[in-house]
Amino acid sequence: MRTTWKGLCLWLVLAASLMAAGCGRKTETSTEQTPGKALSGTIRVSGAWALYPMMVKWGEEFGKIHPAVHIDVSAGGAGKGAADALKGMVDIGMVSREVRPEEIQQGGVFVPAVKDAVFPTINEANPALQKGEGTGEDRPQLCIRRSVFAAVFIEGRGMTWGEVFGTALAEKVRPYTRSDSCGAAETWAKYLGGAQEDLKGVGVYGDPGLAEAVRQDVLGMGYNNLNFAYDAATGQPVKGLYVVAIDVNENGKCDPEEDLATKDKAIQAIKSGAYPSPPARDLYLLTKGGFTGVTREFVRWILTDGQAFALEVGYIRLTDTQIEGALLKLGQ
Repeated sequence: MRTTWKGLCLWLVLAASLMAAGCGRKTETSTEQTPGKALSGTIRVSGAWALYPMMVKWGEEFGKIHPAVHIDVSAGGAGKGAADALKGMVDIGMVSREVRPEEIQQGGVFVPAVKDAVFPTINEANPALQKGEGTGEDRPQLCIRRSVFAAVFIEGRGMTWGEVFGTALAEKVRPYTRSDSCGAAETWAKYLGGAQEDLKGVGVYGDPGLAEAVRQDVLGMGYNNLNFAYDAATGQPVKGLYVVAIDVNENGKCDPEEDLATKDKAIQAIKSGAYPSPPARDLYLLTKGGFTGVTREFVRWILTDGQAFALEVGYIRLTDTQIEGALLKLGQ
């Protein structure tokens, strides 16, 4: 009996060892990343109005490839996007300005996503425009010097439209700016030599709100991101708005390369460098600590296949050098 019992014990020990070894191998196989494995999960995104239309498109296209991934996108300004990302409230913050040193110190990690620009706008029925001939693309493009924009938005000088365009018009310019912390305002202010808090004018929330305020005021002047200044369907300025060209070389006229009459011309001006930077700028994706999991795969797709949708939505793709650098930062 003792021999039998001893043999039984040895058998039980051996069986247990084999089972443990077998389980160990199974666990290792089950956690292995399978090539082409379907992605799933929810990616939360918030932030810059400037990047919102592009991110919606990216979300739709990525969803076609990975239907089990839900991408929740909301706009609220670059400041909100950065704050939400750094607090862990969202996976990606859309930022339409340079990422700040203090945001990096808080663990912020970022990559560029696409290029955009901020454009000055006035009302389509502005009395200065009524002096010109033609309509739409045929209407002579009006240019304003940077120093004039600075006088209106930074110095707060009560200029007349006559002073702006060198005519006898006595009506005063009524400037509008953003009330929310945003990349468009910061970028526009930087170009004019100040910061967002220096901008003068009636504060209005959001890109759509600012566009609407100028649309409703014949004497209004504002600024909008590309996809809120131009109509996506027609490529013309949004109905009720007129996109004013910047007289970059200050020669007193609008040169062909400065013409912003249509979205296509605006994009060409950005690509060629004729439109100054700022207000032309890169747009960024920000997260805390680093992009991981399904979010990382989404950002990797944005930097590669996703760039093909930039022009369709009205943006400019990153340069090859920017893409290579971003992928390295992402950890290919």
